[in-house]
Amino acid sequence: MKILVTGGCGFVGTNIALFLSKKKYKVQSLDNLSRKGSKYNLNLLKKNNIKNYNLDISKLNSLKKIPKYNLIIDCCAEAAVEVSKKKIDTVINTNLIGTINILKKAKKDNSKIIFLSSSRVYPINLLNKIVKNKKIKKTLTVKKKINESTSTQGAKSIYGLTKLASEMFIEEFSYAFGIKYLINRCGVISGPLQFGKQDQGFVSLWIWNHINKKNLNYIGYGAYGNQIRDVLHVNDLCNLILIQIKKFNRISNKLFTVGGSKKSYTSLKNLTFICEKITKNKLKIGKKTKTSIYDIPYYITNNNYVSKIYKWKPKKSIYDVIKDTYIWLSNNKKILKKYF
Repeated sequence: MKILVTGGCGFVGTNIALFLSKKKYKVQSLDNLSRKGSKYNLNLLKKNNIKNYNLDISKLNSLKKIPKYNLIIDCCAEAAVEVSKKKIDTVINTNLIGTINILKKAKKDNSKIIFLSSSRVYPINLLNKIVKNKKIKKTLTVKKKINESTSTQGAKSIYGLTKLASEMFIEEFSYAFGIKYLINRCGVISGPLQFGKQDQGFVSLWIWNHINKKNLNYIGYGAYGNQIRDVLHVNDLCNLILIQIKKFNRISNKLFTVGGSKKSYTSLKNLTFICEKITKNKLKIGKKTKTSIYDIPYYITNNNYVSKIYKWKPKKSIYDVIKDTYIWLSNNKKILKKYF
């Protein structure tokens, strides 16, 4: 099977490309190398004989330069929610127009598609209502878990809108042209090869700052650090995708919510505690009560459907995620300094 990974030099894309290559699939990458750290990942692909096409996914003509594939795994996205408010055209062109162009190519070549969507398709007000207090003084407990049938009606960020619109285009192309697809609606994903930022890859950023004794802040919701997210280890995601590929002929045209769920979730305060334990460094965490209009206090994934269909569950705990990421960051500390 010949596989194209779009966004193949990003965090998730690189992990998937390397993982599937080691499973003896013929993998190639498409990435325009615009993100910080993408050239570092490009070198990893080259070492594993994975070719990257340095092309702009938003330009349909550029896709004519690449061959046919049996499967396209679409990881290509401008993934930072805050960026979507500032670079509207970039986000729409990459996240939505890019997906539409991939669909046109899939239609022409009769390729299957696995699309990596986002938990940010869910409305901000809905997620805010789960937590009644604006100041979260105590650690939140896991109550409501978000699944495939949770409403997507309402403002969700421009980034989230492009991901939801992409899902809808995939369904329409499937109905009109018979394209077989799978959509994985993922929460926070973390692990090795992630160059963390405040609004994208916060786990990696938290670990990196602890390693280097750099300042951090609890932001919003009273600045107590008690807001929670589930965190999926990228290796668990790779294992799910491998299962999906193997069963694609029998199971297709489905959407799944995929995340760490109750197996792997954390508050910022707990993340700090584990980072201190692993790095042996203790930071003074600052407090900023104001937060972005796109911030959310809570997100936990319901994996019941994907577990039922594929007998898959995440194996890695939040401690595993942090420890594995810490090992990668500390082993490559000198090289990585220019990327953070």
